Amino acid sequence: MRGLEYRDVVATLEEFIREKVRDAHAGGVVIGISGGIDSATTAYLAVRALGKEKVLGLIMPYYHNQDVDDAKLICESLGIEFREVGIKPIVDSFVSQLGFQPDKRSLGNIMARARMVLLYAHANAKNYLVLGTSNRSEFLTGYFTKWGDGASDYAPLINLYKTEVWEIAKLIGVPGRIVEKKPTAGLWEGQTDEDELGISYRLLDEILWRLVDLNMPEDRIAKELSVPIERVEYVENLVKRSEHKRHLPLGPSF
Repeated sequence: MRGLEYRDVVATLEEFIREKVRDAHAGGVVIGISGGIDSATTAYLAVRALGKEKVLGLIMPYYHNQDVDDAKLICESLGIEFREVGIKPIVDSFVSQLGFQPDKRSLGNIMARARMVLLYAHANAKNYLVLGTSNRSEFLTGYFTKWGDGASDYAPLINLYKTEVWEIAKLIGVPGRIVEKKPTAGLWEGQTDEDELGISYRLLDEILWRLVDLNMPEDRIAKELSVPIERVEYVENLVKRSEHKRHLPLGPSF
């Protein structure tokens, strides 16, 4: 992987957050706190950049599990204001009006979009910006909900791979139990990101870095990492088929 100097990266991230809040004449930021590494790292960076008084955390579970307790741990360890809003009544009400029962993936997308609505409602009410928590690994592979967790005003981590986020989290003092837990979007019981992606983050990042940043050919990547070329092709397909998710809607030119 690329050899970043993480202390310099942290300083850049903090200045980025300060600059964007200042330029928007905003009062602070609101962050959806899931209990995972990405939202925790974003919250810790925001507090370092702005102070705890200018950061609001929203905990928005569909069901109560360990992630909710971890999200509260993050907010309490930072001393930020936070609110817990259960989204089950919102999501269930929406589903009741669909006229059909959505599958697991569609239901997860509805949950993510419900959270986006709540984040922006609170941001609008307080003249805050919404800070997204997406990382580069998930952005490049399309592992996010369009207009859901992929929707934000700014996303400080979006050019950092998941394995790099882990290193930054350790550096800035994110609690160990958050750093070490299995990544999950909290969409249903037992769901994990790596199971859904079909590949570990560590291998995914090594492939993505070579494929996207270095533009290396597939066969060379497979040889360098000692993996079947099918693994590289699988990742390339994730990137290609999610291209539309990384852009605003496009139409023909006239």
